[in-house]
Amino acid sequence: MSKFWSSMISNIEPYVPGEQPSIRQYIKLNTNENPYPPSPKVIEIFKDTANDSLRLYPSPTCDALRTAIGDYYNLSKEHVFAGNGSDEILAFAFMAFFNPGMPILFPDITYSFYPVYAALFNIDYELVNLDDEFNMPVEGFFKNNGGIIFPNPNAPTGRFTPVASIEAILQHNTDKVVIVDEAYIDFGGESVVNLIQSYPNLLVIQTMSKSRSLAGLRVGFALGHEDLIEGLERVKNSFNSYTLDRLALAGAVEAIKDDAYFQETRSKIIATRERTVLKLEELGFKVIPSLANFIFISHPTVHASILYERLREKTILTRYFKKPRIENYLRVTIGSDEEMDCFVQVLADKIII
Repeated sequence: MSKFWSSMISNIEPYVPGEQPSIRQYIKLNTNENPYPPSPKVIEIFKDTANDSLRLYPSPTCDALRTAIGDYYNLSKEHVFAGNGSDEILAFAFMAFFNPGMPILFPDITYSFYPVYAALFNIDYELVNLDDEFNMPVEGFFKNNGGIIFPNPNAPTGRFTPVASIEAILQHNTDKVVIVDEAYIDFGGESVVNLIQSYPNLLVIQTMSKSRSLAGLRVGFALGHEDLIEGLERVKNSFNSYTLDRLALAGAVEAIKDDAYFQETRSKIIATRERTVLKLEELGFKVIPSLANFIFISHPTVHASILYERLREKTILTRYFKKPRIENYLRVTIGSDEEMDCFVQVLADKIII
């Protein structure tokens, strides 16, 4: 601990991202990256964008990207905010909509950046406990609060909460902002974007890192009532007006427009997920039902921490969270068919027996 750090930084416990090894020998099933490359149209547009214009600042309003996203979701660009990855937008949302002194609500098992942001921005919070099968009890959000945030599907479990249940949460919290973090919605879940017109307190945050294979570009977006979008803009422009560079803006527009490629690759991942689940269940694993591009698994006799280490020895990276209630589970990203076949084979031949 440095004597030069502020008291806030000295006391905070930062988020720890998944391992990114510098060598290429590993099968990476630990950070929920897409196993398929971006749309070829994304790569092609870089040839036209990487030119003399890079000496100029990018658009601070991101109008072309916001328009493309709005067109995709049948919204105007005024209902769209674009930012440097969904994590940045989540941070902006904590600052824009949550106040110190009134606890916000989120699940006890959820994206581990939420408590980090709460600590960073001095936001109190209360946890809503998931049930024993990691389902989210919507009635847990039917109480006084300073705002609500949760992922759907949830992370790291992959559990999906139906739209009707989320609408019930919105109806019980009309005077508070409800943020639905849909980072994994494209892998089988139903988005709540269609509820935006009916609920001005709903903010939906998505990312292009997962289903559109753009984790390396860092592009996220939020969808909501114009009032909420303006709130995010006010925070952004108090930090950095140019959050997205020219290459990211151009590539993200092409990724949104190439819907055929998007549908093809996400369908492959869904099919691989379902096939992998069946194989793991045959091996005796418990697999939490998932509508994400990852699965949450546990074995009855081999502890998750041991599975994690043995898989790593076999150059397969997964994600292990040493936290209450989930310390005996591994989160496994869905890779290519070949990667998942290797993963299952290593479990069958080298670890379980």
